[in-house]
Amino acid sequence: MLFEITSILVKELREKTGAGMMSCKKALQETDGNFEEAIKTLRKKGLASADKKSTRSTIEGVINSYIHTGRKIGVLLELNCETDFVARREEFQELANNLSMQIAACPDVSYVALEDIPRQIFDREKEIELQKEDLKTKPIEIREKIMLGRVDKTLKSFSLLHQPFIRNPNITVEELIKEQISLFGENIKVKRFIRYILGS
Repeated sequence: MLFEITSILVKELREKTGAGMMSCKKALQETDGNFEEAIKTLRKKGLASADKKSTRSTIEGVINSYIHTGRKIGVLLELNCETDFVARREEFQELANNLSMQIAACPDVSYVALEDIPRQIFDREKEIELQKEDLKTKPIEIREKIMLGRVDKTLKSFSLLHQPFIRNPNITVEELIKEQISLFGENIKVKRFIRYILGS
């Protein structure tokens, strides 16, 4: 190997990603010391390990409250994990607060995930798209494809997990949560949330 992996570089990668020291060292070795590529490698591995944990039961966690500047928007969020030990960690509580801020900043977000969106909303959006003038002249099969693509985009705008994370728009909220699952070694789920807007 031409590139020497220093402890300073490993420490810097650990601070940036939250991954373990050995995982960081291995990622840097695999990428010949390329810091950005090492981050991508750790992220891919983290997302893969997070997927394996996604079916595990989450009965602990926190209820987080957030009041936005100006005190006109408030959010209550229930974020679940597997153990009380993780629920008490400062990083877990910071995640809950970041997610609450995300909800406050996204007025269209009404559901945690796509599968939570009722069928009638899908049908409504489908009907709206099919009435648009630019689709009426298209062949049926192309019209259907375009319509489904637009509806999917609209429904994703209602889903918390599909939002770009406000503090790092390069990742979605779902990817953020998966990174935290990898960090904590436990499954994490947003159970529910309520947004309060003054006067509505």
